[in-house]
Amino acid sequence: MIAKPHAPDNVKTVVLGAGDFHFGSGHTRISTLLGSCVSITLWHPRKHIGGMCHYMMTERNRPPDAAPDGRYASEAFELFLQHVEKAGTRPSEYQAKLFGGANMFSGGKSGAMEIGSRNIEYGRKLLNSRNIALMAEHVAGSGRRKLHFDIWSGDVWLSFPEGEGAEIRNGYGG
Repeated sequence: MIAKPHAPDNVKTVVLGAGDFHFGSGHTRISTLLGSCVSITLWHPRKHIGGMCHYMMTERNRPPDAAPDGRYASEAFELFLQHVEKAGTRPSEYQAKLFGGANMFSGGKSGAMEIGSRNIEYGRKLLNSRNIALMAEHVAGSGRRKLHFDIWSGDVWLSFPEGEGAEIRNGYGG
């Protein structure tokens, strides 16, 4: 495990599975494991609040009375927007980071299903639609990623031990 400097003594850890979502504040660390799924972290640098989603697919034909389902990017983003509004903030005040979207499945016409790349592009599109700065990405390639997001600092810690071919961008103003 990678050492995480300056961690408070009383850290609350929230572990996300596929389709899960968490938004909060304080000494909270959100962790997840990604393959072709994608996680977006949102962080408000002045208020030190934020969250993470872990979505599996881009969107669905949602029944009119259905609550947002975090398994779908469009609905996980809707959950973010609800929390942003509840906090009395605007989406453009947040910083985002995008992770995952690995090529984990083979098959289909081209020899690979494009789940990961579709998830990545859709996440970028959602962030751009609300003028949210995309500060960093670690996406695509192959292999699993372990991800830890410290809400108190906005730092994201990543482990990609057996992965290869990732696209890495820092300071992306997107």
